[in-house]
Amino acid sequence: MEKMEHIILDEENGERIDKVISGLDEEWSRTQVQQWIKEGNVLVNGKEVKTNYKCSINDHIEIMIPDSEILDVIPEEMDLDIYYEDQDVIVVNKPRGMVVHPAPGHMTGTLVNGLMAHCKDLSGINGVLRPGIVHRIDKDTSGLLMVAKNDLAHESLVNQLVEKTVTRKYKAIVHGVIPHDHGTIDAPLGRDPKDRQSMTVVDNGKHAVTHFHVLERFKEFTFVECQLETGRTHQIRVHMKYIGFPLVGDPKYGPRKTLDIDGQALHAGILGFVHPRTNQYLEFEAPLPDCLEQLVDQLRK
Repeated sequence: MEKMEHIILDEENGERIDKVISGLDEEWSRTQVQQWIKEGNVLVNGKEVKTNYKCSINDHIEIMIPDSEILDVIPEEMDLDIYYEDQDVIVVNKPRGMVVHPAPGHMTGTLVNGLMAHCKDLSGINGVLRPGIVHRIDKDTSGLLMVAKNDLAHESLVNQLVEKTVTRKYKAIVHGVIPHDHGTIDAPLGRDPKDRQSMTVVDNGKHAVTHFHVLERFKEFTFVECQLETGRTHQIRVHMKYIGFPLVGDPKYGPRKTLDIDGQALHAGILGFVHPRTNQYLEFEAPLPDCLEQLVDQLRK
């Protein structure tokens, strides 16, 4: 059983306990959290509470995540777009609309289900539901991911992410015409106190840096390449909104009136890292998916 602790912040004062906890991890549904509370797996200041308990500032929350939620992942045959594979690492191009790994509520159809059918040897560092997963991209973001096939590779790739030596470049279409050719957004990110399912720029957030340069300008939109220096949740989506150029199609951070596309126009096109065993630098590039390529062509016309 995994344990997580949380201290209630000012902005969470008076909120229901089930709402606060479900906001701590975007993969936890409120129904699931309510079940944990009913089963006594949530303690507030050392005591069990009801699902409608109203939190107070500095309440000490302990969450015991039951092993029963950690289910066996069913391997599923999929036509994976694999760019590279050896005994240590797989680089795969994830399509738009696919979730990276299972979570209670959606245990099938994820990239991990497909990877487990493709190969049986994935690292176990991240547990049963996230075997081999070193980093993630959002469901509606397409592009390249590196996956570890053993713990040695996993630790090496995670360390490279921590040390900011992994090359991660994304292409995006944003609302508005960016006047300058290059820019750097250095703004800390954290949970939005008004919406715990969203991220926003906050003073006490985690250090986050995104570099961008303009690839092409259109009448009301800009085609950009963004390079991650850090890798926070929804980083590019939040940072581009923060400077006034939100991503086209972004249901969470973009305007309602947008181009006809299902989900944010974001593609993880370039991925580079040092191989965990050979120490050779490897870099891969995946072209824009057809839907984004067509969108760029429409904007050119």
